[in-house]
Amino acid sequence: MVGEDVAHKGRFLVVHDYGMGGSWWWVWARSAREVREVFAWVEVVADPETVARFETEELEEADIDAPRMPAGLDELRAERDAQRVQEGFGALADRSIVHLRRRWEEDEEPVDYLMEVGSDGRRLRQVELPENGIALRSGPDDWPFNPPVVDLFDPVLVGQEISRSDFEEQWAQARPTDSGE
Repeated sequence: MVGEDVAHKGRFLVVHDYGMGGSWWWVWARSAREVREVFAWVEVVADPETVARFETEELEEADIDAPRMPAGLDELRAERDAQRVQEGFGALADRSIVHLRRRWEEDEEPVDYLMEVGSDGRRLRQVELPENGIALRSGPDDWPFNPPVVDLFDPVLVGQEISRSDFEEQWAQARPTDSGE
């Protein structure tokens, strides 16, 4: 549902990319940044060819100021609302590159991932630091797909940030993923 007060707003193509697919909407908002600030885990698509391709699609539309959102978008707004009250909300959002250290403990052996991510939350480069000490580095050519892995408005990321020099030092020491050594 689109509100009546859209004269000062533009229509933005918005996607929530979850890796093997995504959910798409048209959102009426004052800016692309406003869309990203109001909804967690979304991208505003600016590529003219993609926007043109979706012009003929029957996507749900939403006014950013409406009290109710389409399914899926409502949950992303609720997640963002919960983040907004936390210290550090949006601190990394306007950076073009961010370096993070994230711990992954879901497998048998915990692994630290050092990631260089772009403003869209996608990995640019990554160093995997398993506890066995054999660091591996990888880039987009090594990944079958590269969805956003972080949302730079998320306040939790502030505590995971590392310096570029720390990342570069580990990158230089790590073996390439496809290394047979």
